[in-house]
Amino acid sequence: MKILVTGTEGYLGSLLPPLLIARGHEVIGVDTGFYKVGWLYNGTEVTAKTLNKDIRHIAPEELAGVEAVVHMAELSNDPTGQLAPNITYEINHLGSVRLANLAKTMGVRRFIYMSSCSVYGVATAGDVTEASPINPQTAYADCKTLVERDVKLLADDDFSPTFMRNATAFGASPRMRFDIVLNNLAGLAWTTKEIAMTSDGTPWRPLVHALDICKAIVCAVEAPRDIVHNQIFNVGDTANNYRVKEIAEIIANSFPGCKLSFGDNGADNRSYRVSFEKINTILPGFKCDWNAQLGAQQLFELFNQIDMTEDTFLFRGFTRLKQLEYLIRTQQIDQDFFWNKK
Repeated sequence: MKILVTGTEGYLGSLLPPLLIARGHEVIGVDTGFYKVGWLYNGTEVTAKTLNKDIRHIAPEELAGVEAVVHMAELSNDPTGQLAPNITYEINHLGSVRLANLAKTMGVRRFIYMSSCSVYGVATAGDVTEASPINPQTAYADCKTLVERDVKLLADDDFSPTFMRNATAFGASPRMRFDIVLNNLAGLAWTTKEIAMTSDGTPWRPLVHALDICKAIVCAVEAPRDIVHNQIFNVGDTANNYRVKEIAEIIANSFPGCKLSFGDNGADNRSYRVSFEKINTILPGFKCDWNAQLGAQQLFELFNQIDMTEDTFLFRGFTRLKQLEYLIRTQQIDQDFFWNKK
């Protein structure tokens, strides 16, 4: 199958193409290159040929012969989305819907969209399911709901979208991200030997390893159409719902000599537990291979192997907001987040 993957120079996007290629698929990548400088370790044997292009500029001919699109190239995470909310809506909502429409016009039969469990926002009535009300709290999460809404309407006999609401990702990737909770705490534990939480750690977060997200994508691409057609899947495992406090404790126990403390600030109202029964029941071949303990151990071993320094941990290329602010400050990208031509 010929598959176009957007965001191939991202945290997840750098891990997915090798898995698809190993299964015999032809993969074409698209990435605007915002995070090209961030490369933590040499962790992939093969990379996809990647077009250096903004998703807003993808042309029809670049989708010729493509049978499936896996779309994950957006301004990703809440702080980045809040940097310029109007551009977030332009890229994440309008740009994604444009790509879906273009894919449908060009005869692409499957469209896998990377959504997020952040659409649930604040949820207190037990484990939320794909049928639960959504309650997005940020521009990033709101755009996810808008893309789901608009792309679902495109579904027909010839165009089959699938929506993957990922839990909060963690784990090693060559295109590392240290601005997500478990990875960030692991970096602090390694470089400073201390995790000093300002909050009490009571909010719930569902976690899923980056490789398990990639596994879910592969399963969705290869599943019988009737199973995934216009379906939403929470991606993760119900056993991997953790309080932030528990995540910190797991990290502290996995990094020898790490001190751990908590504050009394409970201001973060984003708290939700998620049910992953649907994906584990009906998506053929899917089951998570990782949990927080295994992820913490993986990161400890990786940091030890590469002798990671504090400068590396703090490098802008591994934190999305830092890198975008740098590109804006140095006028490498303009007010619409397009590259300035030299």
